Amino acid sequence: MSLFSKNKRKEPQNIDEVLAQFEQLKERFEKLSQEMEAAKAASAANLKKIAVIRFNPFSELGSNQSFSAAILDEANNGLVITSLFTRNENRVYGKPIKDGTSTFKLTDEEKEAIKKAQEAR
Repeated sequence: MSLFSKNKRKEPQNIDEVLAQFEQLKERFEKLSQEMEAAKAASAANLKKIAVIRFNPFSELGSNQSFSAAILDEANNGLVITSLFTRNENRVYGKPIKDGTSTFKLTDEEKEAIKKAQEAR
């Protein structure tokens, strides 16, 4: 009757054996519930909300080769990375994000990337 074991067990013969099996199932269920809650708590810190905004910051270039990428966890902590592309060079900037904002000044594109990442699920 066990749902968690491949071993064949004998069927319960009386109410006491049935109750004992229910008690075992209850203990296993409680353990699995605790493990699931611990896994959910641990996953909250995973970086899983991601958004990328492509843009053209310089009128002399004809395409959206620059970008801002926001990478956040469930509490909207993480980072935003911005790459500014020109013909002669590429500059990359990283800024920490705490509660959806940064102590560094954010560009409009970075703010947009953060907003889109916050909306991602």
